[in-house]
Amino acid sequence: MSEAATDTLSLLLERAERERDAAARVLHTAGQQAEAAHAQHGELSGYRQDYQQRWTQSFARGTTMSIVGCYQSFGQRLDQAVTTQGHVASHAEQRQVRAREALQQAELRVAALRQLIARRQADAAKAAQRREQRATDEFAARAHLRRTAHA
Repeated sequence: MSEAATDTLSLLLERAERERDAAARVLHTAGQQAEAAHAQHGELSGYRQDYQQRWTQSFARGTTMSIVGCYQSFGQRLDQAVTTQGHVASHAEQRQVRAREALQQAELRVAALRQLIARRQADAAKAAQRREQRATDEFAARAHLRRTAHA
């Protein structure tokens, strides 16, 4: 394999490795964001459940219509917040899946380039070995001709 081809493949491999490393960082960040979004969704859901339990206990003791209205209004906003955070968590999870797929593709490119380089190096080594064998055979044949010519 020529030096120029080796240099080109080495540059391609370095670039693919940088892209793979960047994809790994993106996946890590996406994972953290998905985890945080799910945690916040869980906290909001837990808070909503606690709020409903507290309200049920308060309602059992009796309350006014204005307080019931406040409870319903806040409950609706809390439901919306839980739903919105569920969507945020879902989108974060989708970003994580896409980032994982991108990392897998980048890893495949790196592996393919490494395999190509190894194959090219093996081919070059075989070609060099054949040339060396040919030269050795040629030298031996000439030496034999010289010996037979002198004899």
